[in-house]
Amino acid sequence: MKGKVKFYNEGKHFGFIAGDDGKEYFVHSSGLKEGTSLAENDAVEFDSEQGDRGLKAVNVRKAGAAEGSTESVEESSEDTTEEDTE
Repeated sequence: MKGKVKFYNEGKHFGFIAGDDGKEYFVHSSGLKEGTSLAENDAVEFDSEQGDRGLKAVNVRKAGAAEGSTESVEESSEDTTEEDTE
């Protein structure tokens, strides 16, 4: 499933995602893929589950991020480029 972060409170570790299906999903930091951080309006991909209080997003990752990758992929590719040119 794809969607967009409507709200995420880093301090309280939760927020909400507007799914492309028009539904709203609760997201907790425990539902984020390792290395993923969220900010308002981030495009994300996720799996959905029925929680005690409604729909929740799990396995949340930034849209377009490869499985098993983290946000630091861009930084590491820059480092590699510098090393290759030296």
